[in-house]
Amino acid sequence: MTITETHFAGPGAALSPAGSQLAFRAVLDALARPGLPAQLPVSPESEPALPAVLLPLLALADLGTGVCLLGAEGFPERDWAGVLSTATSAPIVALEQARLVAAAGPISAEEIRRLRRGTPLAPEEAALLAVAVAGLTGGPRSWWLSGPGVPGRRAISPFGVPDEFVAARADAVAGYPAGIDVLLVGPGGGLLGLPRTTIIEEERN
Repeated sequence: MTITETHFAGPGAALSPAGSQLAFRAVLDALARPGLPAQLPVSPESEPALPAVLLPLLALADLGTGVCLLGAEGFPERDWAGVLSTATSAPIVALEQARLVAAAGPISAEEIRRLRRGTPLAPEEAALLAVAVAGLTGGPRSWWLSGPGVPGRRAISPFGVPDEFVAARADAVAGYPAGIDVLLVGPGGGLLGLPRTTIIEEERN
């Protein structure tokens, strides 16, 4: 089975079991190797096309996991929040309560700072944020990554990320082991992971 096969079981289920496993594996790989690209199992044959940024939520959400979809106006083809809830049985909740969050486009610094961070005693209660970006390369700034999973330093330059993203994320991970984990998702399903342990130094190209 390859990543390019179709893994969609229709509008009600969205992801087949095989597709869920591939998406789950891609998320784990991206977070284990910050800044190295992984690939979600996108399906260009689905109609309307399932937004790639929703795939991590479809793979990870369940009955006990609150989810939140930001910028739903960027997905006019369908009520994707309803699809998420139907496919996973996950409740749709407010941003501050969500364990899984998808942002269709640029997320504000204020929204990032509102994400739940867990606590030092329960860091697993923090949010995982998937952000749709215009591209994983070609951005106006270089982000130099360091920390666990990064030998030395690694540079990435995502395109279509808000100017205050790095500063807001730094605030959200300042209380480690509490913090947030981030996935940057390109339109073709390319994926970069930024776990809370990763340090980002930003410089303009």
